[in-house]
Amino acid sequence: MDARTIEGVGEQLIALVKHLIGADSAHPDPFPVEQQLSDLGISSLKMVNLMLAVELEFDIAIPQGDITPENFHSVAAIKALVVRTLSQRKPV
Repeated sequence: MDARTIEGVGEQLIALVKHLIGADSAHPDPFPVEQQLSDLGISSLKMVNLMLAVELEFDIAIPQGDITPENFHSVAAIKALVVRTLSQRKPV
């Protein structure tokens, strides 16, 4: 996976999080990728929606063992999870 693809993952995740937070909400710029999502207004219900949106967006199935608070506490953590999951995918 090249650096452009990895950077694209981060940008897509930020867009997903901003969408879940709501278009009317103020977003820090640059987006705080290390900040806890709960501090940015992501509730537990929105977190489930984010997990499902991530799976759809990147066409991946997040393994049950990887659905942990640590892997979903920030955009940076989710990005690492997505990149790891994509890199483990078998080429078609």
